[in-house]
Amino acid sequence: MGEKSELTKLRVDKWLWAARFFKTRGVALDAIKGGKIELNGHKPKPSKTLMVGDKLKITQVHRQVEVTVLVISDKRGSAEMAQALYQLDSEVLNQRKPSPDMALVGYREKGAGRPTKRDRRKIEKWTS
Repeated sequence: MGEKSELTKLRVDKWLWAARFFKTRGVALDAIKGGKIELNGHKPKPSKTLMVGDKLKITQVHRQVEVTVLVISDKRGSAEMAQALYQLDSEVLNQRKPSPDMALVGYREKGAGRPTKRDRRKIEKWTS
């Protein structure tokens, strides 16, 4: 059998996984279905093919990035290899503080530990 030629087109979900934007292809698939991915300004289906030069807008929990596809690859490698697949056009980090109303429903800062008995009583008082 002949050697595999260089890819010119690839499914969006496979490329997102290979470029390490998502941990698994299943998570990438869910993000596409959930409308978290824009391909050239449109919401694609997971099977939509991606080509060099396409622009992707990826919304993740902690950030929103816009990238231009430089290389098509279905092989997942190291983070350094993944960064060579795209050019980062813009990145906006979502580091929002909890709103005051989140405190009313028992929201706790990350790393604050388990609520004490007193804290639980306060939470129960607010929620009931």
